[in-house]
Formats: sequence, structure tokens, C-alpha cells
Amino acid sequence: MPFQQTTRHLFMVEPAGFYFNHATAPSNPYQINDDEDRDVILNRAILEFRNFVNILIENGVHVTVAKGIDVCPDHIFPNWFSTHADRKMIIYPMLTDNRAAEKTPDMLATLSRHYDVLHDWSHYEEENRCLEGVSSLILDRVNRKAYGTLSARTDKMLAEKWCADMDYEPYIFETASHTGDPVYHSDVMMHIGTEFVAICADSIRSEYRGKVMDSLSKTHDVIELDMGQVRAFAGNALEVKGRGGKPMLIMSRSGYDSLNSAQKDHYLKYVDRFLTPDLPTVQHYGGGAARCMLQELF
Repeated sequence: MPFQQTTRHLFMVEPAGFYFNHATAPSNPYQINDDEDRDVILNRAILEFRNFVNILIENGVHVTVAKGIDVCPDHIFPNWFSTHADRKMIIYPMLTDNRAAEKTPDMLATLSRHYDVLHDWSHYEEENRCLEGVSSLILDRVNRKAYGTLSARTDKMLAEKWCADMDYEPYIFETASHTGDPVYHSDVMMHIGTEFVAICADSIRSEYRGKVMDSLSKTHDVIELDMGQVRAFAGNALEVKGRGGKPMLIMSRSGYDSLNSAQKDHYLKYVDRFLTPDLPTVQHYGGGAARCMLQELF
């Protein structure tokens, strides 16, 4: 059976606690902290989350929802595992203790009923090495290529080991965000669909840019994003199958609004529609958007 780029089934975690995560903030310049009551923040985040789930279901996407725990402010971003062909699952080492704690026994038990654990790399947390799943590595599952930007969240050795173990060709590169620091997760500045890729080439350091863009353009139609659109989370998107197997693109409302009409038309050559949940609270305090809230189930 040929490899598939997209799925119709997504995993999401409704937060029990959501607030500015001081532990992750040093590597994520997209997080913004305001002096606001945590319960107020959480209630808004839950409303945004539930509205997002409803949008997906209304468009024919299957969604499995788990409940987070209150000591994990980033539980809403379930990038500590990934699933693959033949019902295989990989569990990843996370940067901070309160992210490592997201791998709860209940969630692991639920997933393990459906997936065999191919690798559990949690022990690398003891060496201060991390690879935060398919937020760190953007997978071209069909052509067996993995693209990843080095950062505090993406260890080069682990990225290359992942590619060797999974038989992917690695494209590991360096980036600079609007602050000059590395883009913390690769899925903030690029996403790969079945026939297209959207990427902020300007964020890739010049010595890596040519090789990355040449590889992508050989297999996909390239949609270029600018740095302002990355800050609006237009890069943080995911192609998913909906009712009737139609491809759709999930992107937060702020990301969609940042696109110009030519870019929207470009996407619509390859997807049937956009799904655009409004996620201002999640983005403001969490520094992540629509794609960060989704884990694909293959």
C-alpha cells in the first residue's frame, strides 16, 4: 500500500489547565504573557478548543478528544507522539518537565490499544536532548523526506537518528525568526500537503535555503509565506481529509486573514476549502496555533 500524506482522523487534548508556560518561553518568542486570571484564560481557551472540534466534525473529520491535566499548560499541543503506517507509534523526548508530564499513563494506555510503540525516546530527556515529534520534523510521507529546523526543541542527532530509523532523507537546517532566534518548531514556518508545500523561505539561513527549496520544489508546488504571515501563524497549518475524502486545509483565522488573495487561490487549486478556527487565546499565551493542536492518527 502506498504511503499517504494525509488522514481523516485527528487526536486533540482539551486543556484542564492553560496559561503562559514560563518553562518553554525562552525558546518560543511567539508566547505572550499578560497579567490575567488563569481561570479566565482557561475558560476562553476551552471555548476556542470546543469550537475548533465542532468545525472539524461538521466538515467530516473524525476527532478523538482526550482530557488534559492541569499541571501541563501545553497539553493542548499533543506533539509528544506521532503515528505511522502499520499502526506504529513513536513517543518523543520533550524539552521541559511540564511537557514531559503530558505523556500520561491514561493517554499512553489508550493509544497503545490501537498502536504498537515502535520507539519510546523519553529517556533522552535525561540527557537534555529533545525532538518534539512532527512539530520538529515536517514529514513528506510519500517521498520519505523529513524537514526540520534546529532549535532548543529539535536535537540534530535525534533528528538524524529518526530519519535513519524510519528510512527518511533528512533535510535539517537553521532558521531565524523575527527576533533572530531559531524558529522553535518547524511547523511554525512550513507545512506539506499532498501536492503543495507552504514555507517561509526567508526564515531559512542562506547557506541552507537552496538545498531545502530545491528538494521541496521537485515534488510539490511551492507557496511562499513571509515573516509577518509566520507571526500570524499562517505557516502552522495542516491538510486533512474531510467528508467524501476531500482535502481541506486547517489554518487559524489569523493565519488565513494574513494571506493575500493570490495565496488563497493558490491553495484552492489543491484543497476543497479552508477550515479556520479562531484561536486568539491559544495563540497569545501558548505561542502555537491550529496545527499545533492536532495530532494525526494513521
